[in-house]
Amino acid sequence: MGFTIGRETRSGSRRRGRMSDCTTVAEYTGLWGWAVVPGARAASGGAAGSRTAARACSCGVASCRAPGAHPLDFAPEVPPGATLDDVTRTWSEFPGAAVLLPVGRTFDVIEVAEAAGRRALVRLERMGLPLGPVAVTPDGRALFFVAPGAAAELPRLLYRMGWDDADLDLRGLGPGDHVVAPPSDLAGLGPVRWLRPPSLDTAQAPPQARLLLGTLAYVAHRSPA
Repeated sequence: MGFTIGRETRSGSRRRGRMSDCTTVAEYTGLWGWAVVPGARAASGGAAGSRTAARACSCGVASCRAPGAHPLDFAPEVPPGATLDDVTRTWSEFPGAAVLLPVGRTFDVIEVAEAAGRRALVRLERMGLPLGPVAVTPDGRALFFVAPGAAAELPRLLYRMGWDDADLDLRGLGPGDHVVAPPSDLAGLGPVRWLRPPSLDTAQAPPQARLLLGTLAYVAHRSPA
């Protein structure tokens, strides 16, 4: 199988990293009520953060189509409500795994270019519209967490708003998709970060996509390619 996650050379660093990962996962499961899946990471061999680095994947599959950015097929999902002890038992089997969140359950995601997402976020905050968690990835994408069903409804919503024939750098992620959660590394490019972290109000009840989509589409359309 060639699984290589967790081969650190210093035991102290390994223990600290493992506990940090477990604490993060336990926050997602216990505080926010999200499921978490252990994910692959980019294998060593290229310079960290380099977009031209070798895209080897810790899953060990030479032809991996999403190096360092997919769930581990052989790793169990950590369910919502899992405690720190529960998480530690699972994560100890996959040290160094990336933290991935299944989409399409508690939330869907609308993804846009990071620059457009940042500008849209400022507009949405000024308008006083409800907002859920928002993350940014090291490859320049912004992820807006919205209520489940958004990905399936996206074409209809864009049509109703008159954006169906526009060339928009905007897409929906839904059931079957996963997102890498902060602060995990995405495909060797760097960490994913929160622009707006989850809260007790937004983790289980993110806003309906229709409340944000008009602004996201407008800014995406106005943003340079």
